[in-house]
This record gives sequence, C-alpha cells and structure tokens, in this order.
Amino acid sequence: MAACPGAAVKYGPDRNELWFRLVFSLAGLGLLGFALARHGVSGLAWFEIVLIAGGFFGGTAVWTVRQLVRDRNGTPSDDERRK
Repeated sequence: MAACPGAAVKYGPDRNELWFRLVFSLAGLGLLGFALARHGVSGLAWFEIVLIAGGFFGGTAVWTVRQLVRDRNGTPSDDERRK
C-alpha cells in the first residue's frame, strides 16, 4: 500500500506531539544549562549530569527536528522504505 505525500502516518507521534517534544526538550536543555551555570557541579557528577540529561534532552530535540523536517518534505519514513 503506497502512502500519499502529506498523509498522516499510521504509527508514531503526530506533528503536534513532535512540536511539544521539541519545546519540552529545548526547555530541558535551557534549564540544565541554567542550573549548571548558577550552581555549578564539580567532579564526575558534572559529567554524569551532562551526559545523561543533556543526552536525553539533546537527543530528543535532534530526533524531533529530524522527524519534523521529514514530515514537512514528504520524505518517506523508515517503515515506508522497508516495504
């Protein structure tokens, strides 16, 4: 079954949820940066906080932007390419 460009994806988040995820991720990165700038963390705790929290929020932001760009350009998703 061929999908029409711009048609809703059967599985996965819709554009509204993707925008929410992007805003939430950027807010999380901003709060993380603010907390580190304001209070500072030393030793391995700094590495752990940046690696885990920054990786989560940053990775989610990158993935979300990628999905939004794909959806806008009508690029087929990974599932559609496998067919």
